Amino acid sequence: MTVQSLAPRALYEEVAELLRQRIFRRELEPGSWIDELKIAEEYGISRTPLREALKVLAAEGLVTMKMRRGAYVTEVSEKDLADVYHLLSLLESDAAGVVAERASDDELASLQTLHHELEAAVGDRDRFFALNEQFHMRVLELARNRWREQMVADLRKVMKLNRHNSLLKSGRVEESLAEHRAVVEALLQRDAALTVQRMREHFQGGLEAAA
Repeated sequence: MTVQSLAPRALYEEVAELLRQRIFRRELEPGSWIDELKIAEEYGISRTPLREALKVLAAEGLVTMKMRRGAYVTEVSEKDLADVYHLLSLLESDAAGVVAERASDDELASLQTLHHELEAAVGDRDRFFALNEQFHMRVLELARNRWREQMVADLRKVMKLNRHNSLLKSGRVEESLAEHRAVVEALLQRDAALTVQRMREHFQGGLEAAA
């Protein structure tokens, strides 16, 4: 497979996205060594754009660079996961409170629609995962703080490294839906304090299921 023709994005950005998706699909397992020669040959590129791509992934926390040993897919410890959930809870609950106070009726309706789509996606794992993330990122988008949005996007990439995703646990999908439903209800009531509380409870539930 050659990626030389995938411009106009810089080649290293294309390579970074290809590797990012392979990491998320567990084709490159946490803790595994990234064989630069093999991947460069597979993609039909030199090692220069590949190394630039690895720097991007290292900045995101998905790859760990080890002195004289090369690049490895990052392994997430229980403490790492707890730290990520803690920060996501703070950032996303704050954003949800802002949305409860400031979003337009149409914007809140768009969140309600996303939640209905999420409810309908139970049984379709890939669609459920995609809609779940879309809902959370839509809340961030409506809060209109691009710095917070970028921080959350990066933290969510690290969260995807968790071998035992909380949504795969028995009964967790139903619990997550109930928590989402509670968040949406608080948003529609425009109760900022309640929205913040319910979003924090949602992340607490996710962390407990991921442990």
